[in-house]
Amino acid sequence: MVYLLYRESQGHPVVRRRTWGSVFLDRFHHPTQVVATGFGVTILLGSVLLTLPMATTTGEPADWVTALFTATSAVCVTGLVVVDTATHWSVFGEVVIAGLIQVGGLGIMTLATLFTVLLAGRLGLRARIALQTETKSLSMSDVRRVVRNVVLFALAGEAITAVFLTARFMIGYDEPFGEALYLGGFHAISAFNNAGFALWPDNLMGFVSDPWICLPIAIAVVTGGLGFPVVFELARSWRHPRRWSVLTRVTVGVSAILIVGATLIYLATEWNNARTMGPLDDPDKLMASFFAAVMPRSGGFNTVDIAAMNPSSMLVTDVLMFIGGGSASTAGGIKVTTFGLLAFIIWAELRGENRVNVGHRRLAEATQRQAVTITLVGVALVTISTYVLLVLTPYSLDRVLFEVISAFATNGLSTGITADTSMAAHVLLAVLMFVGRIGPLTLGSALALKERTRRFELPEERVIVG
Repeated sequence: MVYLLYRESQGHPVVRRRTWGSVFLDRFHHPTQVVATGFGVTILLGSVLLTLPMATTTGEPADWVTALFTATSAVCVTGLVVVDTATHWSVFGEVVIAGLIQVGGLGIMTLATLFTVLLAGRLGLRARIALQTETKSLSMSDVRRVVRNVVLFALAGEAITAVFLTARFMIGYDEPFGEALYLGGFHAISAFNNAGFALWPDNLMGFVSDPWICLPIAIAVVTGGLGFPVVFELARSWRHPRRWSVLTRVTVGVSAILIVGATLIYLATEWNNARTMGPLDDPDKLMASFFAAVMPRSGGFNTVDIAAMNPSSMLVTDVLMFIGGGSASTAGGIKVTTFGLLAFIIWAELRGENRVNVGHRRLAEATQRQAVTITLVGVALVTISTYVLLVLTPYSLDRVLFEVISAFATNGLSTGITADTSMAAHVLLAVLMFVGRIGPLTLGSALALKERTRRFELPEERVIVG
């Protein structure tokens, strides 16, 4: 929808077409405010829908904290729950959750800009900047094309995953077509968007030995967690790795190392664990280890009991969740790109080099500061939240830390204590999911009303470090 704005210019009226979207964007001083506000409004709308009597199986309205927590978990594509999704929510409630996952996964501004492109056929500069903030596109001039590709790619990925899952539920589990399609569609949306919501009380533990369920979901999680810019570049030049950008090289390389390394670690630490992988056959142990290695990227599904894992395995999962997936993806965490760049920064410092090089490219100082800042802000948020949650709950440090990292990294894996914590703990985890989804720096920028540029430099002084 558009309206006409009349202005006087040298005695003659000037007519300027403006969309409601551009008027909305002009209300904000910084584009990242739009992202934070968009996610916040969507969470509130989802909470209202989930409080309707038709959203629960009993017909009784859900309490506000439960609805708010579930809506936040869905929009932030986390997967942490305080009630069982399959038994507490009705079909209407589950559809609302799936819709919130879809909106949260693609990004509020991505969907809003798509509608603007289709209806208005043009974008203003402020709208392009706001969209770039959400999608983290590398070129602002390509925003419209990127949005179309993002939506088409996401829908195609979800559809392919849904086809495999639907066929398996029909053939392998004798589900009627309608029920199989519903299960396949819901879990395809949840998997591609790295949400981790499942329609069984034990998540996917009942399918630990079924590769036709586990592998499509794992592939969808990896694909959705690579990041849209990386996927597009791989589609264009996957045969020519030397032409890949630094973003693609770091994302693909670090992701592969983490998945392969974590698979081997889980095999070694859980091989004889009678409560997790011990009873499985050797091929099933390998598949379960691979699945467990993929899910901390931000997938949130589990085929073994997380609470029954050995402490060493839980520690590895903590680290993997904190790192998360690719930039501009549906995954959370500090991102594998940040982790990879930190490794290059440390390596350059150890070698005494005053420049950080990645391949044949020099890493900008601003990018180095961003990587360090994101990591330290993440560590601070996790540390403070863990302390507060330890005060609010009677649980041990390892379990509390696991839940906090899972919320911050919008992962969804859980040791099972989230549902049993207090209302204050639920609110804390919901806030942590929100902050983790939009990013510490994005939230900070959204709260800052002005950008300041220092117009002078102070004298430099050396400080002893370490």
